[in-house]
Amino acid sequence: MWILQSSQPGGDPWTFRLRSGAIRTVGRAPRADFILDAALVSRVHCRLTARDDSVEVVDLSSTNGTFVNDKRVKKATLAPGDRLRVGRVVLTVEKRVMARSEMD
Repeated sequence: MWILQSSQPGGDPWTFRLRSGAIRTVGRAPRADFILDAALVSRVHCRLTARDDSVEVVDLSSTNGTFVNDKRVKKATLAPGDRLRVGRVVLTVEKRVMARSEMD
Protein backbone atom coordinates (compact mmCIF):
# COMPACT_ATOMS: atom_id res chain seq x y z
CA MET A 1 0.00 0.00 0.00
CA TRP A 2 1.18 3.51 -0.83
CA ILE A 3 0.77 6.30 1.71
CA LEU A 4 0.95 10.00 0.80
CA GLN A 5 1.03 12.18 3.89
CA SER A 6 1.47 15.88 4.59
CA SER A 7 3.21 17.26 7.64
CA GLN A 8 1.72 20.65 8.29
CA PRO A 9 2.94 22.59 11.31
CA GLY A 10 -0.03 23.61 13.43
CA GLY A 11 -2.55 21.83 11.20
CA ASP A 12 -4.05 18.42 10.73
CA PRO A 13 -2.07 16.31 8.26
CA TRP A 14 -3.67 14.88 5.14
CA THR A 15 -3.16 11.15 4.61
CA PHE A 16 -4.10 9.33 1.41
CA ARG A 17 -3.82 5.57 0.94
CA LEU A 18 -3.52 3.84 -2.42
CA ARG A 19 -3.55 0.12 -3.05
CA SER A 20 -1.77 -1.23 -6.10
CA GLY A 21 -4.02 -0.83 -9.14
CA ALA A 22 -5.90 2.18 -7.75
CA ILE A 23 -6.42 5.31 -9.84
CA ARG A 24 -7.42 8.44 -7.91
CA THR A 25 -7.70 12.17 -8.58
CA VAL A 26 -6.49 14.89 -6.21
CA GLY A 27 -8.11 18.32 -6.04
CA ARG A 28 -10.30 20.69 -4.05
CA ALA A 29 -13.60 19.85 -5.77
CA PRO A 30 -16.06 17.40 -4.19
CA ARG A 31 -15.74 15.20 -7.30
CA ALA A 32 -12.00 14.60 -6.63
CA ASP A 33 -11.24 11.26 -4.99
CA PHE A 34 -8.75 12.84 -2.55
CA ILE A 35 -9.92 16.32 -1.53
CA LEU A 36 -7.28 18.92 -0.63
CA ASP A 37 -9.09 22.06 0.44
CA ALA A 38 -6.02 24.27 0.32
CA ALA A 39 -4.63 27.36 -1.40
CA LEU A 40 -3.48 27.01 -5.02
CA VAL A 41 -5.02 23.55 -5.51
CA SER A 42 -7.09 23.22 -8.70
CA ARG A 43 -10.54 21.64 -8.63
CA VAL A 44 -9.14 18.45 -10.18
CA HIS A 45 -5.39 18.94 -9.95
CA CYS A 46 -3.69 15.62 -10.73
CA ARG A 47 -4.23 11.88 -11.12
CA LEU A 48 -2.40 9.16 -9.18
CA THR A 49 -2.02 5.60 -10.48
CA ALA A 50 -0.62 3.09 -7.99
CA ARG A 51 1.46 0.13 -9.11
CA ASP A 52 3.31 -2.48 -7.07
CA ASP A 53 6.66 -0.68 -7.39
CA SER A 54 5.72 2.98 -7.93
CA VAL A 55 3.00 5.61 -8.21
CA GLU A 56 2.54 7.63 -11.37
CA VAL A 57 1.34 11.22 -11.10
CA VAL A 58 -0.14 13.12 -14.06
CA ASP A 59 -0.91 16.84 -13.87
CA LEU A 60 -4.44 17.50 -15.17
CA SER A 61 -3.73 20.98 -16.58
CA SER A 62 -3.73 22.52 -13.11
CA THR A 63 -3.31 26.28 -12.85
CA ASN A 64 -0.37 26.21 -10.42
CA GLY A 65 1.32 22.98 -11.47
CA THR A 66 2.30 19.69 -9.89
CA PHE A 67 5.80 19.30 -8.46
CA VAL A 68 7.90 16.26 -7.59
CA ASN A 69 10.94 16.98 -5.44
CA ASP A 70 10.58 20.71 -6.29
CA LYS A 71 10.55 20.12 -10.07
CA ARG A 72 7.41 20.95 -12.07
CA VAL A 73 6.13 17.89 -13.92
CA LYS A 74 3.40 16.97 -16.38
CA LYS A 75 3.92 13.27 -15.62
CA ALA A 76 6.31 11.55 -13.22
CA THR A 77 6.96 8.33 -11.35
CA LEU A 78 6.97 8.57 -7.56
CA ALA A 79 9.06 6.34 -5.31
CA PRO A 80 9.33 6.10 -1.52
CA GLY A 81 10.78 9.29 -0.06
CA ASP A 82 9.67 11.54 -2.94
CA ARG A 83 7.79 14.76 -2.20
CA LEU A 84 4.68 15.57 -4.23
CA ARG A 85 3.59 19.23 -4.05
CA VAL A 86 0.03 20.14 -4.99
CA GLY A 87 -0.64 23.83 -4.41
CA ARG A 88 1.03 24.58 -1.08
CA VAL A 89 0.55 21.05 0.24
CA VAL A 90 3.59 18.77 0.26
CA LEU A 91 2.87 15.05 0.47
CA THR A 92 5.65 12.59 1.29
CA VAL A 93 5.41 9.21 -0.46
CA GLU A 94 5.79 6.00 1.55
CA LYS A 95 5.44 2.33 0.67
CA ARG A 96 4.06 0.09 3.41
CA VAL A 97 3.77 -3.65 3.43
CA MET A 98 0.35 -4.56 4.71
CA ALA A 99 -0.06 -7.13 7.46
CA ARG A 100 -2.33 -10.01 6.59
CA SER A 101 -4.99 -8.69 9.00
CA GLU A 102 -5.06 -5.35 7.11
CA MET A 103 -5.77 -7.02 3.77
CA ASP A 104 -9.31 -8.10 4.75
